[in-house]
Amino acid sequence: MIKKTVLITGASSGMGYAATQLFAQQGWQVYAGARRVNNIPVGTGIHPLSLDVTDDDSRKNFVQAAEKEATLDVLINNAGYGEYGPLEEVSLEKVRRQVETNLFGAAELTKLVLPRMRHQHTGRIVNISSLGGDMYSALGGWYHVTKHGLNVWSDVLDTEIRQFGLRSVVVEPGGTQSSWSDIAMGSIEKNVVPDTPYRSLIDGTLSVIQRVGSHSAATSADLAKVFYRAATDHKPKRRYYFSFSDRMMSRLARVHPGIFHQLIISMAARAAR
Repeated sequence: MIKKTVLITGASSGMGYAATQLFAQQGWQVYAGARRVNNIPVGTGIHPLSLDVTDDDSRKNFVQAAEKEATLDVLINNAGYGEYGPLEEVSLEKVRRQVETNLFGAAELTKLVLPRMRHQHTGRIVNISSLGGDMYSALGGWYHVTKHGLNVWSDVLDTEIRQFGLRSVVVEPGGTQSSWSDIAMGSIEKNVVPDTPYRSLIDGTLSVIQRVGSHSAATSADLAKVFYRAATDHKPKRRYYFSFSDRMMSRLARVHPGIFHQLIISMAARAAR
């Protein structure tokens, strides 16, 4: 029996780490890529590979390593991070890095696997976006731009590749019990200028996040199961969510944008007091 093959980016931590373990446990050949290759899980069927999704040679080497398998069944574009801070103060250099990682990296890796998948007449691209692709909040502007862009890019790709028996779908995680939020919030202080006029908004936002925490959020293992459904459903959905509440928050932002905007304005005003 031919084992299925999945390529997973951002496999050294969080959801990517958990997804690497889950797919391997299910008998898949897993090509797991990350810059910190030593942090990628090990085990039967797991092939840890160094991968910088912003580097052309690194992307090509990653895909070429997996092409020796009988099939390339799924690419999970999971690598990404949040560059947070006031839009006025985040440097263009960091903006470019954010877009190259969260959007362009996924697009270029996808271009590398599509010829093989098209030849097979089967294959799936699973793009790990965020509720932040439909929603938004103060201080997360450029992150939201990349995830909204990823959503639209995935939808357009899906319309183009269905004729070949392929699909492109989106997973939108909400709050997650991982280090992602701490890293993203930590980037705020690195992006603000001395005596920033946004200090009260920043401090208030960080205080709210610390109080609320992520105790009720999904675990990385929970989200890995959503990844697996998105990769294996016989009739894949356009969007995948962990919970009903995540789905409803996304719907609120899309269907009632005026109401959602007023909600975010109110939250920002309270944080800035």
